[in-house]
Amino acid sequence: MRLSIWPRATQPYAGILDAARHAEQTGWDGVWIADHFMPNADTSFAETSPLLEAGSLVAALAAAVPRVRIGTLVYGMTYRHPAVLANMATTVDHISGGRFTLGVGAGWQINEHEQYGIELPPIKQRIDRFVEGLDVLRGLLREPRTTFDGTYYRLTDAICEPKPVQDPLPVMIGAKGEQRMLKVVAQYADLWNTWGLPELIAHKSHVLDEWCAKIGRDPKTIARTAQALTVVDGPLPETGMPAIGGSEALLAEAVEAYRATGLDELIVPDTYLGTGDDRRRAMDTISKIVRDGS
Repeated sequence: MRLSIWPRATQPYAGILDAARHAEQTGWDGVWIADHFMPNADTSFAETSPLLEAGSLVAALAAAVPRVRIGTLVYGMTYRHPAVLANMATTVDHISGGRFTLGVGAGWQINEHEQYGIELPPIKQRIDRFVEGLDVLRGLLREPRTTFDGTYYRLTDAICEPKPVQDPLPVMIGAKGEQRMLKVVAQYADLWNTWGLPELIAHKSHVLDEWCAKIGRDPKTIARTAQALTVVDGPLPETGMPAIGGSEALLAEAVEAYRATGLDELIVPDTYLGTGDDRRRAMDTISKIVRDGS
């Protein structure tokens, strides 16, 4: 099972870089950055907390941190035209030498859409548009030219050059909806991601397997990734979000439960790992727990 760190973008860049570099130097597999412009109004962070932009961060980390994979967790499709996103992704893949994973989702956070005047359609329309965006991305990232005449996007003999270093550039889709979004994952994704404790991940993964069977795809071709708030030593946060750990023994139990679901990659948010030396020690403990159980 791979292990990756998710540095919160509400901290200064120096802290993000420190977490990423420590991960690279101590055998972690990846670094993920969330795509938001402000904290969600329902979180413990003040809405006015500073928050750095994801596209710029992944480009910076791709240049500054060798070896580990760099990815977005996940770009909201509502914020950028998929043709713009294809060019951004290609650029980061070249900066990284072929280590970028393009994580995308349909978009959801209400306050940033409202404040910036970005349309957040009803869920059916949002998914319809997301699927069209995936078709646009696939064409631009893989084909010499792309013509697309959809309801939401129209391209005419469009180019995206250079192509990514990776052929194909892996696409991760963040999704939890069983009726439609997991079907979209089965149709388009190389990796799937969602929040959840092991029991939920096992259930959602089974639903994804069923969608793969319905469309004739080998489910083993889709890597499964998940995250939960992680605490090495101390009480679990009462945020309503999935959380694991509290002690090294409890964290080891959770890791093994994830492993038993067939999870390919555990992503660890650094929100409750502290900063500086405290975070580095927590990361070392997590890494040892995961590696010892492998």
